[in-house]
Amino acid sequence: MTKNKLQFPELIPIINTERLILKQANASDAVDMHTYLSDECVRRYMGIHPYESIQETKKEIKWYENIFKEQTGIRWGISLKDDPKIIGSCGFLNISKANMRAEIGYELHRKFWGKGLMSEALANILQYGFKDMNINRIEALVEPENIASLKLLENFHFVKEGLLRQYEYGTGKYDDLYMYSLLNEEFIRSE
Repeated sequence: MTKNKLQFPELIPIINTERLILKQANASDAVDMHTYLSDECVRRYMGIHPYESIQETKKEIKWYENIFKEQTGIRWGISLKDDPKIIGSCGFLNISKANMRAEIGYELHRKFWGKGLMSEALANILQYGFKDMNINRIEALVEPENIASLKLLENFHFVKEGLLRQYEYGTGKYDDLYMYSLLNEEFIRSE
């Protein structure tokens, strides 16, 4: 692997963890994904209204395909090993090859909160991003009220860099966002 070059995969890899399978989501997953993408609690800190129709969820899946094609992102659907239904997603977006940087994003069906599943998924995609893709910096933008997400990032030793005031406009209001980051060299040290 070239030390200073981001490596983008040709296909979305399947990642197996202890309890999960991270895989490409497709249109046949729209009904399962709609159950959490239409949930006000899941969408609360995403700056996007809950989806009202399956068509909106299908557009989300199409967006996953487009960012992968454009090599600006990679998004995995999350399923339990014993059930193929997609219960959430995670991955990278706003990938900058020139700067070897990506933003991380994730969401999970409310029924599966508090079980350590997102922590398990993130451990594996961080590993993939830093080791296989050679990303140097992974960023996360999080609303200050999203305590669960802040704790999750801090458990992975992400560093809070500061508050971006009224950084995004969504759901009829401007949202403040904390900028967190983790560097490749810090991830290696923390293993």
